[in-house]
Amino acid sequence: MTETPQDTVRAVRRITWIGLALNLLLSAVKFAAGHFGHSRVLVADALHSLSDLVTDAAILIGSRYWGRPADKSHPNGHRKIESLVALIIGMILLLLAIGLIRDAVVALYELLEGKKIPVPGNSALLAALFSIIVKEALYRATMRVAQRVNSSAIAANAAHHRSDALSSIPALFSVGITIVFGGKWSFLDPVGTVIVGCLILSSVYQILREPLHTLLDQGETEEIVDRIERIAEQVPEIHRIHDIRTRPLGGGHFAADLRIHVDPGMPVLTAHALSHRLMVLITHQVHGIVDVVVHIEPDDMTPDGKPKI
Repeated sequence: MTETPQDTVRAVRRITWIGLALNLLLSAVKFAAGHFGHSRVLVADALHSLSDLVTDAAILIGSRYWGRPADKSHPNGHRKIESLVALIIGMILLLLAIGLIRDAVVALYELLEGKKIPVPGNSALLAALFSIIVKEALYRATMRVAQRVNSSAIAANAAHHRSDALSSIPALFSVGITIVFGGKWSFLDPVGTVIVGCLILSSVYQILREPLHTLLDQGETEEIVDRIERIAEQVPEIHRIHDIRTRPLGGGHFAADLRIHVDPGMPVLTAHALSHRLMVLITHQVHGIVDVVVHIEPDDMTPDGKPKI
């Protein structure tokens, strides 16, 4: 059964509210464990989880608008709001990663100058393990929703959850090794923080790639353009096809326009019916396309490619 826009919005908001509640819990647990357990990397990881609250709020606000139908001011709909939300998520993560790496480098420099770092406690180790389990489960649940409703913003938020789970892995190892082998391994705490920051930067690249393509109106792949051309070539009344252009609309949807050449003597009503038939063929056979504009032009070439006289 096909989901309505209202069903999609409800699914998005439900999984986002769940994520927001869990992120709030994890932030509190990891910050307390990092603070009282003397672990810089876990405090950094808590800040990462806290940033998820901001992105969850962006999703909850944005989902109220990107599913709205087209209107006079936005004839192509509001789907690009979703790309804008994903862009905001990526930029928040980028700033967070830069801050974490900077602080960790400062801590390593202080270590080289002889400053001591306290050995983390067992609470920091348990908090990191708890975070990995919860965030990986949340990633899987959120990604299932993203794939079902075909949402780049929800996929970006899912990637944020996965990056949080991954960022807890170096925290787990650095804290665990320091606890087992003692203070001489305390340098692993800021080293782990640098690794966390690099993992976040990697997820930023994945998150920003699609919304930037959408907001910059990057065309679809050559494979999709070729598929549109092959569909048009199957219509016998069409002599030639050229200037196929695609434009993203957000949310995995895009529009296309193309020029077709037909017999110059074709009646206007017949040409109109032909363009409508081609539009239906393309929208039914190409996934994600929601609008097709067909430009009809009289064919000025003979079948062997020479200009007509």
